[in-house]
Amino acid sequence: MNIFLKLPKLLRFLIVFITSLTLLFVLMRVAFYIAFNDPSAPLTTHDLLKSMWLGFRFDLRMVVVMVAPLFFLGWIKWLSPFRYNLSRYVWLGYLSIVFAVYAMFYVVDFGYYAYLSTRLDFTSVRFLQDPLISAEMVWESYSVIWIAIGILVANLSFIVLTNRLFNKITEQKDVQLSVLKGVLIGFVSFLVMFVMGYSKLSQYPLRWSDAAFSKHPFAIQLTYNPIHYFLDTFKNGRVSYDEVKVRKYYPIVADYLGVKNKDIRNLNFQRKITPTHPIGKNPNVVIVIMESFASYKSSLSGNPLNPSPHVKELADNGLYFKNYFSPATGTARSIYCTLTSLPDVELTGTSSRNPLIVNQYSIAHDFIACEKSYFIGGSASWGNIRGMLNQSLDNLNLYEEENYEAPRTDVWGISDIDLAHEANGFLSQMKEPFFSVIQTSGNHRPYTIPDNSYDFKVRDDVSVDEIRKYGFSSLEEYNSFRFMDYSVGHFMEEAKKSDYYKNTIFVFYGDHGISGNAGQHVAKGESSSNLDLGALRVPFIIFSPLIKEPKVYDKVVSESDVMPTIASMLNISYTATTIGRDMFDPQFDDERYAFTITHSPNPLIGLLGEKYYFRTRYDGTMSGLYDIYSDKPLVNHAEGHPILLKKMKDLTYGIFESAKYIPYFNKREDVQK
Repeated sequence: MNIFLKLPKLLRFLIVFITSLTLLFVLMRVAFYIAFNDPSAPLTTHDLLKSMWLGFRFDLRMVVVMVAPLFFLGWIKWLSPFRYNLSRYVWLGYLSIVFAVYAMFYVVDFGYYAYLSTRLDFTSVRFLQDPLISAEMVWESYSVIWIAIGILVANLSFIVLTNRLFNKITEQKDVQLSVLKGVLIGFVSFLVMFVMGYSKLSQYPLRWSDAAFSKHPFAIQLTYNPIHYFLDTFKNGRVSYDEVKVRKYYPIVADYLGVKNKDIRNLNFQRKITPTHPIGKNPNVVIVIMESFASYKSSLSGNPLNPSPHVKELADNGLYFKNYFSPATGTARSIYCTLTSLPDVELTGTSSRNPLIVNQYSIAHDFIACEKSYFIGGSASWGNIRGMLNQSLDNLNLYEEENYEAPRTDVWGISDIDLAHEANGFLSQMKEPFFSVIQTSGNHRPYTIPDNSYDFKVRDDVSVDEIRKYGFSSLEEYNSFRFMDYSVGHFMEEAKKSDYYKNTIFVFYGDHGISGNAGQHVAKGESSSNLDLGALRVPFIIFSPLIKEPKVYDKVVSESDVMPTIASMLNISYTATTIGRDMFDPQFDDERYAFTITHSPNPLIGLLGEKYYFRTRYDGTMSGLYDIYSDKPLVNHAEGHPILLKKMKDLTYGIFESAKYIPYFNKREDVQK
């Protein structure tokens, strides 16, 4: 108590206030658990305790947000609630208004969950479209008068108790601090507030995706703070689907996907798929996703600088798809597309950041016999991909920078070569068969080459003009690209010495390309000043000791096709629910396309075929049909190919509208019905 009284009055008030209100929110969470826990499907002790712990941290953050203005302004003499009655009444009014808003969120969230078995999110605003009907439903469903009385009592109690706390602290003896002590106490208190709000001793703060740690749906629901969750969904939940447009294009998309049980009324996209291209018997799969691995920069394009000889060697001795495209740039979008077989069409953020659609059914759910692991050099909190990974991959072993012995290199975590070395060590100990993903990140600013580079030699004998002529912006980027390739080569050399190597399929591809001057060794359409396909075309390579005959494929394929193709190689029958198709399935070879999107409020969407690229703004402007390999790629060929134009235009809009719609109806429980 003596230490407490030696603190400034503002800190005394905040300590009591923050502690009391946080405990109140914790009690509300306990009440939520008691009210909605299903005894027939109880949480494990681990899940319950983790939900409560994470939930406590979300609650604490919301209290910190509430008192932040008082913390930063209450030190000012004229704004101090302990010097002037007017200031105290202003702060009391502010805190009371915020508490009333918080309390209303809790009450509405409680009723919303009781009605729909889900926490209050941004989509709840749809009920305001028919306010009279919604109000009548609430009146008939709940004891509105008693609830209103309860809310009034809670708010009055808060006002009375907070005012008493203000008065009690005001009556206490003040402390006289030297300038040095005052600055020190202010700085320390700021750090404490920051840590409580940030809630993590890591590069990324506590995020809603941390709540998606369990496969038990109630564990996730229990973790959320209602205000926090609503705001998270508000940030990323404003892009929705148009069911009328989905139905308009459904017959076209269903034919494209090979849906046998077409149902335009229920918009059925599900297909039962039998594998067409098994390789080996119960093989392992290792996917290596390479950061910004544009085809035009690589040795596979004939780049005279030969920046990726190791990847080229894998392609020469494996199965190489030279016309593979990612739908968009952005690594988080790429991971989403890989796991869900859907292009990421969120316009206000990435789908991985949208709590409403993170729980997606993935073909990987059918890889029941495989132990699953994911290796990332940094933190999975980046892009909020943690929640997406945990929901898409059952019993996932997720390895992040704190799980490795290698030192952190830069903002992206450990280096690619250390990641390759560490991943191989873990893979060597895994139970087979396994399904693993290794996500590199080093080919990215600041283009760091680590001190321990495993004998990698940096090149400085190439002129800036030559570097730029063949697609690189700087010598640093060129060496970073080379180092990523060297890391892949190092990984494969270590893998060859392991027991798992001989029965493993290795899949290599870029998460996306990158815009730039592609150089004269590739098609004119690759350049950012033309069709900018360099940002989307990346190598896709399948290498395995189980593959006896190397082959190069010219067919157009997409990142959304990755998981169906892997299932085919694993000889696993699966349920397809989204846009992806097996690259090996011959029934689709007459209609191979890749959807593309450049995100903006009026997005540029398109469809890549073997020769032509249809592209348009969503509102129909800037529409055109372009010859990918022409010396004049920006010439519009629409008038000369009206039938092809209509076909590609309809499929483009069909995939786009379907990709907006499907995620809201693609939860695992929906698919398993």
